Amino acid sequence: MTRILLVRHGHVEGIEPVRFRGRSDTQLTSLGRTQALRLAARLQKHSPPAFVYTSPMSRCVDTGTYIATACTATSATLGYLNDLDYGNWQWLTHAEVKQKWPEEFEVWRAKPHLMRFPGGESLQDLVCRTADALRYVLDKHANEQRPVVLVGHDSVNRALLIQLLDQPLSAYWRIEQSPCAINEFDVGPASIKIHRVNDTAHLEEV
Repeated sequence: MTRILLVRHGHVEGIEPVRFRGRSDTQLTSLGRTQALRLAARLQKHSPPAFVYTSPMSRCVDTGTYIATACTATSATLGYLNDLDYGNWQWLTHAEVKQKWPEEFEVWRAKPHLMRFPGGESLQDLVCRTADALRYVLDKHANEQRPVVLVGHDSVNRALLIQLLDQPLSAYWRIEQSPCAINEFDVGPASIKIHRVNDTAHLEEV
């Protein structure tokens, strides 16, 4: 069994009010850096990883760097973990999109599995990418004794968890992913075991 620790990056601008951040290379805020330090300290104490893979976006690279430094782990970027491409909706607020594309916005909120972002990706595209990320990591770390960390985005983590939990794409909005949350699971040749989802106990005082 390979143990995977799937985490989300720390807080960034564009979470409140909510924007379609996607491929905008936003930086961690001071709160985000504090969250990443708390996450790194928890992993160092309880589950020090052997390797850290991150999305190429700076918010994930920086979160992963905190973890890798604290745990003396090797790190690398993995393009498969890049955020969802929102196309023409990139960096717009939900209110702005709702005003300009009311019908498409309603589809995204009510039936996300039927949505393709204008000029961007669909959830099906994202699921294929994240499945490739998981296959890549499992192939590289099939006999790894320590956990492997994946630092992704809200949408990326939802897409991975939908597959691991054997849920339909329509369940996308049922899975919450808070900044610097931990998801922990084991993947073996014949089974998947989920240990925790969206665990933020290390952030209680932040």
